[in-house]
Amino acid sequence: MSRFGQKTTHKFTNCGIALLGFTSEILFAGSAEQVDNKHKRLEGCAPYLSQAKVSVQHVSKTYLTKNGKRVETLRDVSFDVLEQEFLCVIGPNGCGKTTLLRIIAGLDAANSGKVLIDGEEAKAGKAGLIFQEFSLFPWRRVIDNVRFGLEIYRVEENESHRVAEKYIELVGLSEFKHVYPHELSEGMKQKVAIARALATNPSVLLMDEPFAPLDAQTRNLMQDEFLRIWEQEKKTVIFVTHNVDETLYLANRVVVLTARPGRVKKIYEVQLTRPRKRTNQSFVKMREDILKILGEEILPT
Repeated sequence: MSRFGQKTTHKFTNCGIALLGFTSEILFAGSAEQVDNKHKRLEGCAPYLSQAKVSVQHVSKTYLTKNGKRVETLRDVSFDVLEQEFLCVIGPNGCGKTTLLRIIAGLDAANSGKVLIDGEEAKAGKAGLIFQEFSLFPWRRVIDNVRFGLEIYRVEENESHRVAEKYIELVGLSEFKHVYPHELSEGMKQKVAIARALATNPSVLLMDEPFAPLDAQTRNLMQDEFLRIWEQEKKTVIFVTHNVDETLYLANRVVVLTARPGRVKKIYEVQLTRPRKRTNQSFVKMREDILKILGEEILPT
């Protein structure tokens, strides 16, 4: 079988990452609080391996604006992400969440610190990134949008069709594979974006508020759909969101960042069985805790 049929063998490097939206796997070890490396398997969660898949080590980032002003976005951010873990990152607006994803994806450079994926320095092509915007090519049918990354890596045409059809089926869009993006609902467009990222088999999947543009009902359906895909594909996922309910519904662990410059304020381990109920007492209590510490960052003291 070709390397595209073997999930653990093929890797890609450096081409077309900005368009494809690759993501990355992360393990956790906090700068605000140190976390024991012995992570037990949570009931209903993907199995953990003992080694960090992604290690964010003392990452800081400062931008220089057009007016010459220095804006510190991230300060000394450290955590690890385990292989096959689903980790959510949440924090106030402007705290550097998207910047952090771009650094993990190899699309931006930190001023200090480093990110390791599988023990090697992160670079473009190791992680897949899925944005809020679907970034689909309007002149391409669904199957050709999903094939785009495979074309960049010069995968043989028949093979690229086979891989694309596999992931289109995985996201439940087989009957729509020959339609154009404008013929799809918003939720279906995001499914195409997910299929496109998975088709290139990235080492880690990075997701930047992918369900934010969707209405509440579609968003909840997409959360369930993506959990199904995650459990089947066993990818390491780092998922950025502003939505506390979404965070607790999806994550094994939650990294809470402070207001800018973003620092690790606290890391939660979500010890709730799946499928989760948003009305569960433990769910509600944890939601209240996270909302409280986020409020401390947003509201003036």
